[in-house]
Amino acid sequence: MLEIGSVIDGKYKILNVVGKGGMSVVYLAMNERANKQWAIKEVRKDGMQSFEVVKQNLVAETDLLKKLNHPHLPSIIDVIDCDDTFLIVMDYIEGNPLSKALETSGAQNQDDVIEWAKQLCDVLGYLHSRKPPIIYRDMKPSNVMLKPDGNVMLIDFGTAREFKSTSVADTTCLGTQGYAAPEQFGGHGQTDARTDIYCLGATMYHLVTGHNPATPPYEMYPIRQWNPMLSSGLEEIILKCTQRNPEDRYQSCAELLYALDHYKDLDIENKKVQSFKWKTFLASFIMTIVMLVGTIGFSAGLTVQTSSTYESYIANGDSAVSQDAAEKYYLDAINVDPANPLAYQKLLERCTSDSKLSEDEYNTIKDAIYEHEDELKSKYPSEYADNVAYKLGQALYFSYVPSSQESESENFSTAGITVSQRWLDIAQKMGSTEQIKHRAELLSSMSKAYQNMSGKSLEGDPVEEVKEYWNNLVEIASPNIAKEENNQIALLIYRNVTSQIYTKYYWFIKNSLATAKDISNELDNIEKYVNEIKVAVPDDEELQILVNECLDNIENTRSLDTYALRLRFCFSLFQSFCFSCLISKQFLISEQVVQSRKQSKKCRRQIIQRADFVLTERRLLHSFQKMTKRI
Repeated sequence: MLEIGSVIDGKYKILNVVGKGGMSVVYLAMNERANKQWAIKEVRKDGMQSFEVVKQNLVAETDLLKKLNHPHLPSIIDVIDCDDTFLIVMDYIEGNPLSKALETSGAQNQDDVIEWAKQLCDVLGYLHSRKPPIIYRDMKPSNVMLKPDGNVMLIDFGTAREFKSTSVADTTCLGTQGYAAPEQFGGHGQTDARTDIYCLGATMYHLVTGHNPATPPYEMYPIRQWNPMLSSGLEEIILKCTQRNPEDRYQSCAELLYALDHYKDLDIENKKVQSFKWKTFLASFIMTIVMLVGTIGFSAGLTVQTSSTYESYIANGDSAVSQDAAEKYYLDAINVDPANPLAYQKLLERCTSDSKLSEDEYNTIKDAIYEHEDELKSKYPSEYADNVAYKLGQALYFSYVPSSQESESENFSTAGITVSQRWLDIAQKMGSTEQIKHRAELLSSMSKAYQNMSGKSLEGDPVEEVKEYWNNLVEIASPNIAKEENNQIALLIYRNVTSQIYTKYYWFIKNSLATAKDISNELDNIEKYVNEIKVAVPDDEELQILVNECLDNIENTRSLDTYALRLRFCFSLFQSFCFSCLISKQFLISEQVVQSRKQSKKCRRQIIQRADFVLTERRLLHSFQKMTKRI
């Protein structure tokens, strides 16, 4: 075991033990340089015969987690392979596993369980949407951490695997008996997304009843046999999740999430109320109802068919290889259910998977939204604002590439920034969280400022909208973007911000919005954030391209600063030279003036002398004439 107080790799100070398992120990550590706490998972080599196998699994786990970024997943920071131990540095998650909550208080509150299940559906859906899909395979209370804020985190990816479309069965049978689906052990085929749905159903069963399905006889009974006060709708959901045949379960996490959101609609009591109303109405208007029943029956069948068709289009779009095919499937889904934001979200994600949004892609998405925007706003306002309008506004602001853009020297588009304001304003007004509303407001403000950046007051100062531009630019490039959004969005933001700093370096300084030192400090911060992502995703080629673009922008801006210093020095020399020339010229002019004045004085004296001579000569002549007359 690691010693408390020891420093690992020169930067991680071990504080205390926070957990122990059969093969590993988890420590709380402090990175004193960054003033941040981390969790360090230690697996010792001594006394372990199959350590190389364990090590391979650990390496596979870390490699898998490095590619992922989700608010309900921990991030891998570092891997340290020492002589006698293998260490994994990851996010420290404050809280306790749900298994401890079961040990402490038994069965958990039904509403809490449903909320946790929704969050787990979200993270499992994220894993299943990867290319290729990632199957977790070991969902259970001990692998779910409950944080103080009530949210959950999914941990321990030792049994996760990437789905292989060419395989007919898993090569290794892994999972926890009682929670694991039949296909994980019985040779019933390859595990897929429906396997995780089974495990989640078993986990909900344990949490809501307090009875562990991993204890003999490994049976799961209807939950209301344990507690009649539980929802019959939730009972129906858990029963469907845990069907032995994968075809009888929910086929996707999105489908399960929808059922959890509407579990009360499945309650027997609710159905009885609806049935009573139906019978009363039937008794009063029997002839009309006969026709109405037929209509309703047809409508119900159509609804089921519509729902199934919609999900089929979404699934086909997710699995489509070409983007054109995927777009067609998502647009077909939109035509089936125009008010459902999911297809619009999927379409946007597919279009921006390469970190770019072309003009044609934007027009496709925009036209689809415009046709049904009123329905989206009225039926699913928050989902539309969060998952469609906000994300579309982000894509336009940070990654829009108009067809007229001849060069990619700039990492942002003026046209995209301008158009983004419409969608960001929707997110600001209708967003479901303060975080989304604030970030949308920030980007919208920056969009307005950017459009007015050339504007000046009569005194020559920047217009009011521009004055806070620099501060907003700094705020949007925060260190928490990767956790709040994802690595791709974070790098797109950093790329855009560094590009704008580069192109408007002198403008910021000229208008006193930022000093050269302010700009240098911000570049240092962004470089640090970018390098952290670079280390976290070494194998992701697309993200590494974005990383390099950010670093290039930073280097180019710093060279601008050096050039500015040289330019100022040269200008100073030029000024000195011009001043010297001016003085010399003035001296020459002065000399000329002096000489002219001297000459003019001399000339004047000569004229005066000449005049005196002439006058004297005339006087002598006049005197001589007088004397002659007398004689």
